[in-house]
Amino acid sequence: MTKSERTRQFIIEQSAPLFNTKGVAGTAMSDIMEATKMAKGGLYGHFESKDELSHAVVDYCLSTLGEKITAVINKQKTAKDKLFAYLDFLSTPENPPLQGGCPMINFGMEADDTSAAINQKVKQGMEWSVNKITSIIIEGIGTGEFYANWNAKEFAIKLFSMTEGAIVIARVMGNSTQMHTVIKILKKEIEEQVI
Repeated sequence: MTKSERTRQFIIEQSAPLFNTKGVAGTAMSDIMEATKMAKGGLYGHFESKDELSHAVVDYCLSTLGEKITAVINKQKTAKDKLFAYLDFLSTPENPPLQGGCPMINFGMEADDTSAAINQKVKQGMEWSVNKITSIIIEGIGTGEFYANWNAKEFAIKLFSMTEGAIVIARVMGNSTQMHTVIKILKKEIEEQVI
């Protein structure tokens, strides 16, 4: 990495928690200046606009979340354990894997009617998640771990939707009771598919 690339990456990393917590609209350049200890001119030397920076931050948050999920899943041997690891990874919304919470929820809710570019990035992140879960189930069917008639895509959509919804509920309610209930239900359904 060149010095310029390192500085650009530093700005993204320092700005990510701000954008993921306050949103794109709620994050001011002064917030970014304070977090990075850089002058406005220095920031604009690396990003032409706050929009350009916000797009880079969304990419960074989504890829970081994906890398963390993949690392947790890859530690497991069986498909069931991989699905359980995915669920356990999301089980504490009060202590989220990224500061500010789930970037798909945060940026998705804000961007659905304000930024087509960010909305598209979030859509791709959601599709990646559903496809990741689907591929784990297909892997388990292929190895004879799960019943062959289990609809992998349908359950993946259900798991993803229920956990993301439970994250929102946990944040609003201020506790993870509902999240634990959702995870318990999903784990029971997974267990029922194990041969």
